[in-house]
Amino acid sequence: MLIGAHVSPAGGPAKAVERGEGLGARSIQIFNQNPRQWKPREYDGQEVEEFHAAMAGSPVDALLIHAVYLLNCASEDADLHEKSLRSLTVSLQAGAALGAHAVVLHPGSALQAGGSVAAALDRAGAAIAEALAESETCPLHLEDTAGAGGTLGRSFEELARLLEVAGGGERLGVCLDSCHLFASGYDIRGAEQLDGVLEEFDRVIGLGRLGSLHVNDSQTPLGSNRDRHANLGDGELGRAGCAAFLSEPRFEGLPCVLEGPGAKGKGLDPGDLRHAFKLRRAGQRKRRSG
Repeated sequence: MLIGAHVSPAGGPAKAVERGEGLGARSIQIFNQNPRQWKPREYDGQEVEEFHAAMAGSPVDALLIHAVYLLNCASEDADLHEKSLRSLTVSLQAGAALGAHAVVLHPGSALQAGGSVAAALDRAGAAIAEALAESETCPLHLEDTAGAGGTLGRSFEELARLLEVAGGGERLGVCLDSCHLFASGYDIRGAEQLDGVLEEFDRVIGLGRLGSLHVNDSQTPLGSNRDRHANLGDGELGRAGCAAFLSEPRFEGLPCVLEGPGAKGKGLDPGDLRHAFKLRRAGQRKRRSG
């Protein structure tokens, strides 16, 4: 498992590698544009070259690009649809240039799109297919959501439908977020519970679609449908749930990004990553002894 962190790309993507290395990360995740503005960021040749050079000399093994939260691929509004499609396409093109493991996407919201989940899933899937057709090579991972505000992807069945409508191609995968899983009703507070959830994921979607991970504890209870991150071990998942997630054998080799908030309340620092690795080792020991 490539445990890593969400980092800032300020100063260019090579700086993100430097920040990840300073945290002790094996993987990094960035926004490739300002998350509060509709200004898709396209990297020039020098930035791309500097990024690849930084990666070559770094222990960081994988990059994820997180599409910004402004996107709503399910929207019926023509302007928002066009902005979402443009931003997602540029993210995928940036991912191809940088050799990213994948772009991670929150698929959209049915509430913002008029309320019908079925219709929203079809619109979002069609928009995703369009963005994939306008780009090349970079995979796209649909992230499961906590379910608040009509967000799409709150269940494995919704994710499966999105993958189907988007074409089901090899570039499509899933990013599982531990906090979102728990908040949307999937109990993963221990290895046995996680095993059952992954069996269900395999039945509905297929483990071959699982491509990346976010590891976050949850401030809110099981099935709350509220996306409120807690530091690992300090929330409702607790140390046992986080350790089980971080030591799950079926997650080996996947980027697993810690998003924060960070134990000191000022963003992630090396101590947060060391804590994640410590929980992983604890989970591995428990699996061996069990």
